[in-house]
Amino acid sequence: MNSTQIVLINRVISKNLKKFLKRATKLVINFKTMPYKDRLMHLNLPTLKYRRLRGDMIEVFKITHNIYDSEVSPNLRYYTKSNTIGNKYKLLNHTFLYGLRKYSFSARIVNIWNSLPNTVVDVPYFLE
Repeated sequence: MNSTQIVLINRVISKNLKKFLKRATKLVINFKTMPYKDRLMHLNLPTLKYRRLRGDMIEVFKITHNIYDSEVSPNLRYYTKSNTIGNKYKLLNHTFLYGLRKYSFSARIVNIWNSLPNTVVDVPYFLE
């Protein structure tokens, strides 16, 4: 399977998931005729894009704070200069030639993670 096929498969899965969510929100009788975004708002549901972004940020937090085993988690490279603006867990941004790497987890999270302030990135957590 090449990178183009993988990107297309991911798009199909995302499109089908969105279709399913649209149909599921129409099952609520009072919201049947409302536009999709209004149904989400009235049902207090986030968009799929937001859910993916939130999940990605939670995963990066767990990786950067060594909650996951370092042998199985993705290898994220940190920006080593000490005078960085933003948070102290700043990640290196890479350029990629192929579509497969452009849309991968480690490529899509860098800019968003680096824009978060220290107060968000350094939140204390408790291991159970």
